[in-house]
Amino acid sequence: MQIGIISLGCAKNQVDSELMQGVLKSEGNVLVDDLSAADIIIVNTCGFIQAAKEESINTILETAGYKQGRCKGLIVAGCLSQRYANDLLDEIKEIDGLVGTGNFTSIGRVIERVARGERVGEITAATYSYDEDIARVGTASHSVFVKVAEGCDNRCSYCAIPLVRGGFRSRRIESILREVERLTVAGVKEINLIAQDTTRYGLDLYGEFRLVELLDKLLSLAGPQWFRLLYCYPAHFTDELIEKIATEPRIANYIDIPLQHISPRILNLMHRRGTAAEVRQLISKLRTSIPDITIRTTFIVGFPGETEAEFEELVEFVQEIQFDHMGVFQYSREEGTPADTMEDHVDDEVKQFRYDTLMSLQQEISFERNQRYVGRVIPVLVEEVWPEGGGVMGRAEKDAPEVDGEVYVRDTSAQPGDLIYARIEEALEYDLLGVHVVEPSQ
Repeated sequence: MQIGIISLGCAKNQVDSELMQGVLKSEGNVLVDDLSAADIIIVNTCGFIQAAKEESINTILETAGYKQGRCKGLIVAGCLSQRYANDLLDEIKEIDGLVGTGNFTSIGRVIERVARGERVGEITAATYSYDEDIARVGTASHSVFVKVAEGCDNRCSYCAIPLVRGGFRSRRIESILREVERLTVAGVKEINLIAQDTTRYGLDLYGEFRLVELLDKLLSLAGPQWFRLLYCYPAHFTDELIEKIATEPRIANYIDIPLQHISPRILNLMHRRGTAAEVRQLISKLRTSIPDITIRTTFIVGFPGETEAEFEELVEFVQEIQFDHMGVFQYSREEGTPADTMEDHVDDEVKQFRYDTLMSLQQEISFERNQRYVGRVIPVLVEEVWPEGGGVMGRAEKDAPEVDGEVYVRDTSAQPGDLIYARIEEALEYDLLGVHVVEPSQ
């Protein structure tokens, strides 16, 4: 059977899509990019915030149009199906099957039943974590995301992730190591370690943080050039982890730390652990220990009750710290979360203004931060070849896939997956422009 998959949302969802593709391929199915050639189409949805839900619903409805052709069934997987299973089946008649966040290994069975004309939902409690026995089928061979854990125990007041992904569940070190060994044999150059709370890794399984031990085991593998840490909760950093990043050249000098806000009152309402002073101390320690480190963060604006003064406090903090990369979300009401029932919800127009203000400031900061690369020779992991030839698009160590900037390098015939060197000639707000050099010393 020919199967097409649409993957929406975050990198963690992309991993689930790749695992589903691996399951389907191992069962003899053919994966197709052309949805008009698919017998079954799967939409792996995101339900993190309202905008993501709307995108998922719109994609489902648009994809349903393929059922007028060859497509025999439309299956919805992921966060939206986990949280709204009954509503989806009742309200969107075009959906033929549902698969929850803990049920993607059952995707083959669901497809068989849908192909027979059944309407089926495979939704159980979100307690499953995948292991290395499932061979992933990915979209890129040189850079991959590897989940070290699933679910979350932080219970931030605005977040529905524990409702759809369950509690925090670390994978065994041996399981992660075997998966990365397999990816290394396939030629992967960059391993991006992800979880809802990556720095918490191991606490539930071993009774203590084990991220440094995991990194030590991964560094014993000869293939990957960069190991990158994403989604690192600030309260769970250790001096040992900072030292490991500082002293191991294959661990990218890059940290993604979602901070969400800096106002003590808002952080308390968000149920976020740690104080503003502790955040400043952590950032100072990171920059002192790792002078060339890139720091990415995310913030939420328009949280219930956020005053103009508290927003200005956030603006001043961003101006003070000068993050290299920053994402901003407008607060989204999520039913079932404590924040949804709070008073003093902020008007959409105010949220939009605060979003625009913060992003405009960050654009200026990113431009200035990027100027330090002009004249330097840096390694670049090639991702795409220019259609007209003569150059490539890739990423520097300072840029995570999908969310950060890119490096455009001329005068090279390198191919995707190659690690080359470029002398940077110009820096834009987010991207760098350079020319290929053969040796780092050139």
